[in-house]
Amino acid sequence: MSQRLIICLHGVGSDGRDLAPFGELLARALPDTASESPNASQPFGHGPGYQWFSLDGVTERDRALRVERARGDFDRIVGGLIESHGLASRLDQVALIGFSQGSIMALDAVASGRWPVGAVVAFAGRLATPEPLAPALATPLLLVHGEADPVIPAIESQRAAERLGGLGVEVESHRLPGVAHTITQQGVQLASDFLAGRFAQRLA
Repeated sequence: MSQRLIICLHGVGSDGRDLAPFGELLARALPDTASESPNASQPFGHGPGYQWFSLDGVTERDRALRVERARGDFDRIVGGLIESHGLASRLDQVALIGFSQGSIMALDAVASGRWPVGAVVAFAGRLATPEPLAPALATPLLLVHGEADPVIPAIESQRAAERLGGLGVEVESHRLPGVAHTITQQGVQLASDFLAGRFAQRLA
């Protein structure tokens, strides 16, 4: 059984297969690390794929409520994977990697204090956790966002960094010029370096 686990969380209308190769690539760069890339809990509803919560009619006001309602399914799926790898008592050896809505849920897991994992990497996300925030202060965050993202503006990652950083969370943030709503090779390298550094601190 592996000593560390990376869990990749896809965006709306996608499925676990989308980020599985990315997770496997990151895992291979780390010693004794496994990866999982589960489907989100709900069918997309507008074609194939899955989602943690619907975007139909979503507003700034009710997005946080939708995130809150999705927590039960999220905790069940993520918690089951962590348990299956024997890491329920070693959350510092678990990393959550999110893209888009997956990043929203990964950030919520930490910002709410429910999942004090070893690291979170959030690509093209936003902080949509309902107040009051009670973040897991020992969990470092890497936020990566393309400056040309037409889906979730890069300012959202900046706001997340400022909000969580202001509460004492360690946050590393990168805005990538000319990059749209995607994960680039540069983003992959940033994530790989970040995880290698954070997990290396815990190998002892």
